[in-house]
Formats: sequence, C-alpha cells, structure tokens
Amino acid sequence: MNLFKACLTLATAVSLIAAATSASAQSLRNIVLVHGAWVDASGWKPVAEILIRDGFNVTMVQEPETSFQEDVAAAKRVLDLQDGPTLLVGHSYGGSIITEAGVHPKVVGLVYVAAHAPDVGEDEAALGRKTPSVLAKTEGAIMKTPDGFTYLNPALFPKLFAPDLPRERAEFSARSQVLAAASVFSTPLTAAAWRTKPSWGIVAGNDQIINPELERWYYTRAKSQMTEIKGASHSVFESHPKEVAQVIAEAARKAPRQ
Repeated sequence: MNLFKACLTLATAVSLIAAATSASAQSLRNIVLVHGAWVDASGWKPVAEILIRDGFNVTMVQEPETSFQEDVAAAKRVLDLQDGPTLLVGHSYGGSIITEAGVHPKVVGLVYVAAHAPDVGEDEAALGRKTPSVLAKTEGAIMKTPDGFTYLNPALFPKLFAPDLPRERAEFSARSQVLAAASVFSTPLTAAAWRTKPSWGIVAGNDQIINPELERWYYTRAKSQMTEIKGASHSVFESHPKEVAQVIAEAARKAPRQ
C-alpha cells in the first residue's frame, strides 16, 4: 500500500510539473490591435481571424481619431479590460498610440506594423518631414476640412495606401475613411514604452504612406526585432495577413510574462 501511495504521489507530482511547464511555455493569450489614421479596426479582420483560430484572445481598439489624447485613452480603456499580460500592436499612426499607451502595466510587449514609433517629446509629423514618403511628395494627396480634420484624397487612396489590395477593397476603404484631426500627427509624446518593453517591427517594403527607411530607423533605434515584407504596401496587415499574424504570434511567444 505504501508503495502504491508513493507511486501515486510521484505520478501526481510529475503531472503537475508537466502541466506547469506546458503552461509556462504557452504564448500569452491577450492581443490588442490598434489601427492607424483614416481607417478603422475592420482592416484588422484578416489578421484577427488567424490569431483567434490559433487560440489568442484578440481585441481591436476603435479610436475616434479626434485627438491624440482621446485615441490613447481609447487604447488604455481596452487594455483595462484585459485579464492578464497583453501584447499591444499598432499600425501606422497606431504606432504612436501604442508607444504612449504601452506603458500600461498589462502591456508586456509591442508590435509595430508599418508604424511610427516616436520618442518622448517627438511627433510623427516632424519625423516624417525628415524622411518624406511618397505621400508627402504627392501634391493634393492629403485633404483637410474647414474644421481641421484630414483625409486621403479618395482618388489617390488605392494607389498610395493600398496598391496591393483588390481594387474594390481599396476603393471601399477610400470611401469609408475615418477623418483624423490634423493635431493627432503633431502632438508630442509624453511616454515611450519601447524604451522599457521589448518590441517587434514590420517594415512594409513598398510603403508609400510612411517611408520604409523611416520604419527601419524607428525599429533600429528601439532595438526591435525587425521583419521586412518585400513589396508590401501600407495596407500590409490586409494584403499579407499571414506574415503579419506570424510576427505577432512569435512576439506573443517571446514576450515576458509578468
């Protein structure tokens, strides 16, 4: 009987150790996706579907694009709802948002997808002028309303923002733009989460909205693990969802647990 109990105890201990090892090896579950300017969270659908299928708990932030502070608050509001360590992902202007919001205690890592990653006191508009994109050099591409909201010229949207998407999809995105307050691009950051948290960065090789050289510079400065998707447009999250999801999943596996 004593031998039986000893064996049972040993088997239980081995089982518990194996379970603990398995749990510690698992990726963190929570991923929060933040979209960029002029678009909304629906663009993340192809990436989100892959991540959800792979067992992640995925939430999209739907920021209003009315001010940088309100967009950061929208991201933090979603982060507050997460039930544990979270990977925060941002596309384009969303990179500025996650840089500021990423100091949230639940965030354990950042993924930049063709995104800006300013430092404290910097803003993406000024940095963009130093390394201008095709967009910046295209006259009449950025339109502005009388009350200070910007949007991309719908006739130029497919060519500049999403040349590698099906034409119908690109035109739909052009017609469903979320107008962004001009001030969101020129508001200096007060925090830079990449300075204290690990980060990953995706360069869209044919990005015409943000110069790929600027993306590389951001990620090099942040010591991000960098991946370049050759030929990808600024809509890389829609045109190359498998590759983008793969980087996010890898980041989830490698991000520290709190």
